[in-house]
Amino acid sequence: MTDVQMVVIHRSRRNIELLLLLFALGIGFSAYLITGLNLYGELPTNWLAAAGVWVILGAACHAFTRWRIPYADPVLLPCVFLLNGIGLALIFRLDQTSTPPANDVVTQLGWTGLGVIGFIAFLIIFRDHRPLQRYTYTLALLGVVLLLMPLLPGIGREINGSRIWIGIGPFSFQPAEIAKLVLTTAFASYLVERREVLALAGRRVLGIDLPRARDLGPILIVWAGCLLVLLAQRDLGTSMLFFGMFVMMLYVATERPGWPLLGLGMAVLGGLVMFVLIKVFKVGFFDHVLVRLSSWLDPFSDYDKNYQVIQGQFGMAWGGLLGRGLGEGRPGLTPLAKSDFIATVVGEELGVAGLMAVILLYGIIIARGLRTALIGKEAFGKLLAAGLSFTFALQVFAIIGGVTRLLPLTGLTTPFMSQGGSSLVSNWVLVALLMVVSHQFRKPVTTAVGVDPDSESTQLIPAVESRSGLFGRSSRRDAHRESAHRDGAEVGAR
Repeated sequence: MTDVQMVVIHRSRRNIELLLLLFALGIGFSAYLITGLNLYGELPTNWLAAAGVWVILGAACHAFTRWRIPYADPVLLPCVFLLNGIGLALIFRLDQTSTPPANDVVTQLGWTGLGVIGFIAFLIIFRDHRPLQRYTYTLALLGVVLLLMPLLPGIGREINGSRIWIGIGPFSFQPAEIAKLVLTTAFASYLVERREVLALAGRRVLGIDLPRARDLGPILIVWAGCLLVLLAQRDLGTSMLFFGMFVMMLYVATERPGWPLLGLGMAVLGGLVMFVLIKVFKVGFFDHVLVRLSSWLDPFSDYDKNYQVIQGQFGMAWGGLLGRGLGEGRPGLTPLAKSDFIATVVGEELGVAGLMAVILLYGIIIARGLRTALIGKEAFGKLLAAGLSFTFALQVFAIIGGVTRLLPLTGLTTPFMSQGGSSLVSNWVLVALLMVVSHQFRKPVTTAVGVDPDSESTQLIPAVESRSGLFGRSSRRDAHRESAHRDGAEVGAR
């Protein structure tokens, strides 16, 4: 089989998506009903209206997916609805812990509706991701503006020690959630254009080719920007997310291990800068960062300040392997359980098994995103899919690691489950963009050789031998030779 021969995607798999979506909608709504039964011995009073709204949201997403992007990945949308449904059920359960019961689940359902509207609007406007590549620097500027908006006087708001919110009247929003999508797209476009230059090898240290000094500009700019976010907004989670996303995309684009090693060193340097500011210069506005470090390393050293982490740990311990059951635990004892610590509610009421199932759902979304990146042939879409998947993975890793004390708390939210509209709406748009990319990579082609057009195949695989890596680079040795050849050509040209 030659390089131009390929397997053709023929089936759109929308019926499979529909079956999975019905299952996901049923599980999420069943969790809501079971919670009401366990708490009050009867179904919630508005369960019929809630069922109607929930089915309409799922049907709308599926209908527009079938219409606009019929060859998109069929697994992503059901996984998202399953996570969103479980999150709504847990917020409803937490509403019952206050007296009188709160009604935050209705607000969260409204934000879910806005997320679905954003999902549908994106599909209508962008059926193809490739036009976004033309706006590299415009998107980069927009992302920086969004990231720094909370610093503006008048609209910027400080909540829980971090200045990451903007407020207009009674409404508040976290612009960094939208900035992560905009900057991921800008990074993908820039790195596709510059990846050949950034892949050139510099000095070789301990068998690893480090980048050339002249190519360090982009990572230094992003590092300085993330450090500015850390210092000005006092937000560890956002700065870690953006820097980690850029370094991982840089590694994927160039396949040079020197870049992530350099990024790790710069992250350590940034941590040392923060440590010096806190310990040596006694910068007081980092006190909440010290509390997070203390709650990570030794939470019982200060019971009052680390009360949230301690209660979350006790709740998961009480849940054990299989959990207390929906509505049978006491998750209301953990402060901010609806937002920061909803993963501990999963651990308490559904047990370690339930928490592992939720993590597995996140893993499926990430794996399907990376699979989309692997099956494509167009560089910008490949790197965009990989970047979106890495961004999602970093957010999940940071928040789950924080509540389980694997990592310090970062202030990030649990995607599709935590209370709040900023993260929920932005993650719905993230999934829409990822599904648009998968549609373009999976839709039928007519240039295949010797393939039955009625084939049941579901992926597009170029028949190229001895290739590896996202962009089909042959091997490290070949890449090193290619870099050396380019360096020699540059010297000759001079």
